Amino acid sequence: MRLNNFISSTGLCSRRKADELIQQKRVKVNGEIAKLGLIVGSEDKVEVDGKLLKEKKDHVYIALNKPAGITCTTERHIEGNIIDFVNYPERIFPIGRLDKDSEGLILLTNDGDIVNEILREENNHEKEYIVTVNKTITSSFITDMSKGVKIYNPVKNEYTVTKSCKVVQIGDKTFKIVLSQGLNRQIRKMCQQLGYKVTRLQRIRIMNIKLKGLPVGKWRYLTEEELKGVKS
Repeated sequence: MRLNNFISSTGLCSRRKADELIQQKRVKVNGEIAKLGLIVGSEDKVEVDGKLLKEKKDHVYIALNKPAGITCTTERHIEGNIIDFVNYPERIFPIGRLDKDSEGLILLTNDGDIVNEILREENNHEKEYIVTVNKTITSSFITDMSKGVKIYNPVKNEYTVTKSCKVVQIGDKTFKIVLSQGLNRQIRKMCQQLGYKVTRLQRIRIMNIKLKGLPVGKWRYLTEEELKGVKS
C-alpha cells in the first residue's frame, strides 16, 4: 500500500498529515528518508521520528458469561482473574466490572476508545439483571427499589440516592432490575438497605447485547449488529 495509507492505518494520524510528515523528512523506510507516493509492503520497516510503526491489529469485542468466583481484573497475579479464565491469545481487558460473587454478561475488548462510550454514566446505557434474595419480596420492596435507595458511595465518600429504575418481580424471591448507572455493588447495597440479602445476581443484558443462549463460562464475539448498537 502507499506509505501515507500505511502510516494512517497504524492510527498515528490521517493520510494528509502523513503526507506532511513525509514532506518534512520525518519518515524513514528501511533506514532511508522516504518520498511521497512510495509503496511499502509487510517486510518494510517504517519509522516516524525514529519510532518504528506497527500495523494496527483488528479490534476484538467479546461477550463472556462470567461464572461466580471469577474476578474482573487484568492483574494476573490474582487467582481466578478474568484474563487467565478467558485465555485469549491477544491482550484484552474487561469493560467495567461484575462482582466476583456475581455472574452473567461482561464485555472484553482491546479497543480503549469504546470503553468510555459504554461506561459513561450520562449516556444512560441500560444494564439488566435477574436477582434472587433471601426472603419473600413485598410490593413495598419493589416500589422502594424502583424509586431509588440511599446507599454509601465509597468513591465520593458520601451517601448517594440511586437513580429511579425499572424493577419487576418474577418470583417469590426473584426480580428483574434495569439500571442506567453502575455504582460499586449497587444492587447488593440497595437490597441490604431494605433488609434483604442477595443470594444470586446475574447480568443478562448490556445495552442491546443479551446473554441469552451463551453457556456459563463460555464467550463469543459480538455480532456486527450488536457493534452497531454499541457504537451508535
